[in-house]
Amino acid sequence: MIQLRNVSYTYPEATTPALNGISLDIAAGEVCAVIGPNGAGKSTLCYTIAGFAPYHFRGELTGEVVVDGRRTVEHPLGELVKHCGLVFHNPLNQISGARYTVREEPAFGLENLGMPRPYMQARVNDVLELLGIAALAERSPFELSGGQQQRVALASILVMGPRVLLLDEPTSQLDPHGTKEVFAAIKALSQTGVTVVLIEHKPELVAEFADRVIVLHGGQVQLDGAPRAVLADPRLPPLGVSVARYTQLAHTARERGLWPAQAPLPVTLDETVAGFELPSINPSSSRPAHGSGQ
Repeated sequence: MIQLRNVSYTYPEATTPALNGISLDIAAGEVCAVIGPNGAGKSTLCYTIAGFAPYHFRGELTGEVVVDGRRTVEHPLGELVKHCGLVFHNPLNQISGARYTVREEPAFGLENLGMPRPYMQARVNDVLELLGIAALAERSPFELSGGQQQRVALASILVMGPRVLLLDEPTSQLDPHGTKEVFAAIKALSQTGVTVVLIEHKPELVAEFADRVIVLHGGQVQLDGAPRAVLADPRLPPLGVSVARYTQLAHTARERGLWPAQAPLPVTLDETVAGFELPSINPSSSRPAHGSGQ
């Protein structure tokens, strides 16, 4: 679905590239999380896949970017956005202000495509329900909280039915409940064949919902693999990425003999609980041997 071949991108007047020789293949229906420190190139990667770099931001792009069978440099941005939806970090950058209610905001894009009214109404209702904001349908987007606005911005992209969805920190302004709802919606979309690339700084959620994790540093791919392997990798801190708190806990426990050396380090709460319940590290199971005099 997404192919990058030796892709580099340099912003106008920058002296070093924001992306430097990246090659990736991301399959249809895959949820791919991108993590890394500030300035690693995460947002630029999304902009490049969407075609915003170089069309919107200008700058110099080398290499080849193919999305849904289209080389981005061969198609105008207005054509690319029909197939690849980008949700920005700040929802106010995305809410049009041309419509007055939450219900009308997602419909705006469909109106521009000339979609029949019954289709638009049904499509908007489905997306608002999916994101848990149907009760806000008649309110102004500018009266909502930051987290609610973020979901409205996401709805405006989802309603267009893109085959590729790019999300730049989609839950940064959401509470834990809203975050879970959005991630569940993202996972449901991927199961329909939508390819999702998301920038996210919450390793526990990445571990639960992502199929793959890519670590960027200095505009290059440093780690790429399954969430459990990448998120527990000891090379993360030197790359400016914090490991999950559950991984840190288990690592400390291992140093004190409370976590089996052969057991993998956990990246989720459930894995951590299950690990501490293993017989080999359960204090109650070790007491009889300790008192046997051997």
